[in-house]
Amino acid sequence: MAISTFEGFVEHGQIRLPDNVKLPEHAKVYVLVPEMEATPSYRVYSPRLAHPEQAKDFIKQVIEVSADAQL
Repeated sequence: MAISTFEGFVEHGQIRLPDNVKLPEHAKVYVLVPEMEATPSYRVYSPRLAHPEQAKDFIKQVIEVSADAQL
């Protein structure tokens, strides 16, 4: 596998290469960012029911309480 290296920059969230660099459409590229630490991203998955027919067991009931209610 041949590898070529080009220096570019990010402009408006898109990577810009010099005008004389022409890459074919859908070319596979790898982006290396020197001297920058990536911030970790986290994903919180929504729970899924093992048995969707049990969804009726989880119906919420909303009860409004007046502002002067004693707890």
